[in-house]
Amino acid sequence: MRYADPSANRDLLGNRTLLFIFICAFALVTLLQQILYGRNYIKRYFQFYEGPFEYNSTRCLELRHEILEVKVLSMVKQSELFDRWKSLQMCKWAMNVSEANQFKSTLSRCCNAPSFLFTTQKNTPLGTKLKYEVDTSGIYHINQEIFRMFPKDMPYYRSQFKKCAVVGNGGILKNSHCGREINSADFVFRCNLPPISEKYTMDVGVKTDVVTVNPSIITERFHKLEKWRRPFYRVLQVYENASVLLPAFYNTRNTDVSIRVKYVLDDFESPQAVYYFHPQYLVNVSRYWLSLGVRAKRISTGLILATAALELCEEVHLFGFWAFPMNPSGLYITHHYYDNVKPRPGFHAMPSEIFNFLHLHSRGVLRVHTGTCSCC
Repeated sequence: MRYADPSANRDLLGNRTLLFIFICAFALVTLLQQILYGRNYIKRYFQFYEGPFEYNSTRCLELRHEILEVKVLSMVKQSELFDRWKSLQMCKWAMNVSEANQFKSTLSRCCNAPSFLFTTQKNTPLGTKLKYEVDTSGIYHINQEIFRMFPKDMPYYRSQFKKCAVVGNGGILKNSHCGREINSADFVFRCNLPPISEKYTMDVGVKTDVVTVNPSIITERFHKLEKWRRPFYRVLQVYENASVLLPAFYNTRNTDVSIRVKYVLDDFESPQAVYYFHPQYLVNVSRYWLSLGVRAKRISTGLILATAALELCEEVHLFGFWAFPMNPSGLYITHHYYDNVKPRPGFHAMPSEIFNFLHLHSRGVLRVHTGTCSCC
């Protein structure tokens, strides 16, 4: 008969007891870590929202350098660029006056928006044989009727406005709550008849001083204004007294339909002014951005307006400018704030344009808004 040890089933501070004590101790340490981490997290959270880092703080200088050291977009993965941009949002933005003035001086020499943004009687006298921007072999003879449509001179001068908002149509604007900040600007540019109905005003605002119209919109949506014109007129009334800007002399197809816009507004006795981009200004702006790496069949209207704003305004803020299918946090967004219709591939070089804007933001030349606004 086998002998049974009577103490065999007793733990007497044996393995099971020690294991239980170890588990309890581990749980207690973990709990304390979570409590301490939570306190630190809350502390960091409120420290951040007490105010972001100052523009010239050591950390912000480092973060801006991380953006500026990327000389071409292909140097980094998209996700890495997003991470660097997100980190930079911890910093207050401030205009670097010397950098901004230097950049504006370059634009003055190459493009000169205060003199050549619009086709005027001063820069395009009666009888001028005006060359088109793209159809360079084409010539438009400025006759008396067309000449009278031009303003005598540019209606805006250099650095006339304190703060300007250039509003793109990117999906990055959706749920941004930037409407009030956009409306607070002294002058607001918008691109290509974007919707600003009550459904969108919280994000995009309503104030508009200049709105561009792509002639293709008039052709596709309004039958070249050859039939009913009231629907087009009603769309323009949404922007109240905003001036209407068109590329009438981009190519020969654009001219007639662009000039009809002037006739329509005159027929309805609208106070809205109609202006036409000067083709040489568009050529010069395209050449300038090509020198900075923006290679496209045509630069975007948003880039043209942002370039002009840098000469006409002291401080420029960009809203709705983003060229990627995801926002900086990696969440998918629609192409526009109002739809998800993609542009014709290969026509614009939007990622390259946005990359240049991020550089200008980091240099303190202009500010790019890609997050939620908390204005006013």
